[in-house]
Amino acid sequence: MAARTGERVRGGTQLPQPASLPIDGFSSFPRVKAFTGGLSRETIRLWEIAGRFPRHISPTQRTALWPNAELHRWASNPEAYRAAPAEQQAA
Repeated sequence: MAARTGERVRGGTQLPQPASLPIDGFSSFPRVKAFTGGLSRETIRLWEIAGRFPRHISPTQRTALWPNAELHRWASNPEAYRAAPAEQQAA
């Protein structure tokens, strides 16, 4: 079964189109979840640790935000994505 234009295919399964995000700025978890097609907090956390998902920033103790530019880079090729080491992101 061929995918229609714009649909992502993973393991032979067609995934829904992700919600759109602006190119710049930051997104909270509900928007990240919608953009990724419903990935759970735990999956995102484990992928962050492994360097397979963009790292979040914590502007406050109870807030996590992900950079939209990195989310778009991840979405363009999730299997090949590798996050920059933490030292490079801080610079």
